[in-house]
Amino acid sequence: MNRSAFRLPATLLGVGLLFYVGVTFLHTGGPANDHEVIFGDYAHSNDWALVHLTQFAGMAVMIAGLLALQLALDLRTGAAGWLARMGAVSAAVALGLYGVLQAVDGVALKQAVDAWVNAPEADKAARFASAEVVRWLEWGTRSYQSVTLGLALILLGAAVATSARLPRPVGYLLGLSGLAYLAQGWVLGVGGFDAANTVAILSGEVLMLSWIVWLGLVAFQAGQGSTRSGTARSAPKFGRIQSGS
Repeated sequence: MNRSAFRLPATLLGVGLLFYVGVTFLHTGGPANDHEVIFGDYAHSNDWALVHLTQFAGMAVMIAGLLALQLALDLRTGAAGWLARMGAVSAAVALGLYGVLQAVDGVALKQAVDAWVNAPEADKAARFASAEVVRWLEWGTRSYQSVTLGLALILLGAAVATSARLPRPVGYLLGLSGLAYLAQGWVLGVGGFDAANTVAILSGEVLMLSWIVWLGLVAFQAGQGSTRSGTARSAPKFGRIQSGS
């Protein structure tokens, strides 16, 4: 198995995750479940659309990395092959749902909170209720997106662990990161952006980073190792030619 084939997925996943996390730090913060406070903060954000568009770009690169990982595994038959293919399908669905999420959060919610802030006093209650409906739709969309992404990671992790195309601990960490995203999906659906959701997000991102780094080490060191071993094999041959001439 040529492990240098995993360089592309490792690069896409690493760049996508770091880009996504970095952009998320620019997202307007605050008590996310206190709608009256946070909606006011959102309404005064000047980079809302750009942040959410770049978040989508980061997620798209990560999903491309997962699809590239499935191709690099090159599992065409058996249970591992089916697990890898189902993981790729789930990853593609997760990207579609993330596009819907960013349409709801990055466009609809911003318009709703702007309308609430700028509404006459008599209309504010109705506008606020409308903004909350959009917020709850965001909860639901993100919940299902997290679940499908979690399933993708679990399925691909199982494929890695059962096929032994990569070190099995990579597969185990991949699966654990998927469980963290499943937990995030559940928490979002039940209580929104509360403290438990923050823990689930951080756990998922730390686990993602750990197996992506491991994957990168395997992919890039494999290429260097093959070059060194190839040089070592060619040296004796060169020596024999010299001695026989």
